[in-house]
Amino acid sequence: MEQARPVAPATQHARGAPRPVEVALLASVFVVAACGLVYELAAGALASYVLGDSVLQFSTIIGTYLFAMGVGSWLSRYFERQLPAHFLRIELLVALVGGFLPALLFIANAYTPQAFRGLLYGLVFAVGTLVGLEIPLVMRILKRNALLKDLVSQVLTFDYLGALAVSVAFPLVLVPHLGLIRTGLLFGLMNAAVALWAVWLFRHELRRVAAHVVACVATLLVLVTGFAFAQNITSLAEDHFYQDPIVFTATSPWQRIVVTKGRAGHRLFLNGNLQFSERDEYRYHEALVHPAMAAHGAARKVAVLGGGDGMAVREILRYPGVESVTLVELDPHMTRLFSSHETLARLNGGALASPKVKIVNADAFQWLQETNETFDVIVVDFPDPTNFSVGKLYTTSFYALMEQRLAASGYAVVQTTSPLVARQSFWTVVSTLESVGLVTAPYHANVPSFGEWGFVIAGRRPYRMPTELPQGLRFLGLAGLPQLFDFPRDMARVPAEVNRLSNQVLVTTYEREWGKVTP
Repeated sequence: MEQARPVAPATQHARGAPRPVEVALLASVFVVAACGLVYELAAGALASYVLGDSVLQFSTIIGTYLFAMGVGSWLSRYFERQLPAHFLRIELLVALVGGFLPALLFIANAYTPQAFRGLLYGLVFAVGTLVGLEIPLVMRILKRNALLKDLVSQVLTFDYLGALAVSVAFPLVLVPHLGLIRTGLLFGLMNAAVALWAVWLFRHELRRVAAHVVACVATLLVLVTGFAFAQNITSLAEDHFYQDPIVFTATSPWQRIVVTKGRAGHRLFLNGNLQFSERDEYRYHEALVHPAMAAHGAARKVAVLGGGDGMAVREILRYPGVESVTLVELDPHMTRLFSSHETLARLNGGALASPKVKIVNADAFQWLQETNETFDVIVVDFPDPTNFSVGKLYTTSFYALMEQRLAASGYAVVQTTSPLVARQSFWTVVSTLESVGLVTAPYHANVPSFGEWGFVIAGRRPYRMPTELPQGLRFLGLAGLPQLFDFPRDMARVPAEVNRLSNQVLVTTYEREWGKVTP
């Protein structure tokens, strides 16, 4: 009878309960994966804030990060001895580079914007390379006491679990409550804590334990100091970028909200882009609202899509016959801010507190799909189509839904970028509205903070000039109204492709045209 073969010690141990050092290292894999993904997401979010086109920025950053991880994995072959020492050094480097990544990018955007793109991809590549080194080193350390099949499955399981946890927490918890800078530094602290943990785990293998402890403690102190002064770092960068003193900031899952106050009064910025200036916002909002509202003559139910600052609602409420206004704004931070902040609520005349106003915090595209209501006037006040997530709100799919919610005699009005700077983009929106069967009436107005700005009225019936406007307007008058619909030669209509959800040609056209303008 054949005798049973003896089982190697490593195999025996692999089939039994894992040692504490293995559990600790697998937990480290979870933390390492979570930290690496946070740095990647933070870089993508900042790039989309500053450079626009979130699809392009996230795609190129993910590609750079994954390529760098491949480079790091390839380089790990050259680490042959003292693997625990190399692992903890790499952890400290990741902690510092990744932890300070958002802060460095914020400062670069404010002080050296021309260097932002190079620094962005340089930091992403550095973090990706370091993260690419981490996992192979952990696997080689664990390999001393585990079967290969168990080792790979365990490491990859913890790696994927860490990525899953962060992908959910980043937009829902971390960014709204901590902001990008503190989020980066918090996960930098976690990387440094893993390094300190590694010192304790491998204290019997390390040659200079005291030096490693000092390095870990110093890194932790630097990151803690950065975390404590994160608001000062943000203020330093944003005060320089916005020039005027900042009176309010908030970070939501969708955007960075900044309100400043200077000689021109309050100004609102979303992701660094000016939305209105107190000095001349009345020109924009009067031009946006009154040509359509006054031409309708008897609007009772009105919807405002976007426009969470309440300025458009303020103008709509000038009409006594209006019975209800439904404001659909994606970001609850916006409607809450302009409802509760005393100074900002004063700018919109307390419009959002009116009993006629119903606030719906939802995606306008989805809301149009779900609602069964029809409206006499729909005011569309979205940001410009700087990325595909906003660009979908300028497509045939969106306008077809809007047309279904428009009363038979109703009008919709859409803010439509500058027909002077972005001429083809402007007429693309006009062509897109017409492609769903709406009759359009394009017009423009001069708003000093923006320059020459465009709008389009669309409906099932031709537009007719109003015979009456509300009292107290500061910009619009009946005599000057027809001039808004007259386009000089440098803004006249040009051939433009229809913007569809499948191609989003408007986003690329918009970026090309505005890219010609140097700040």
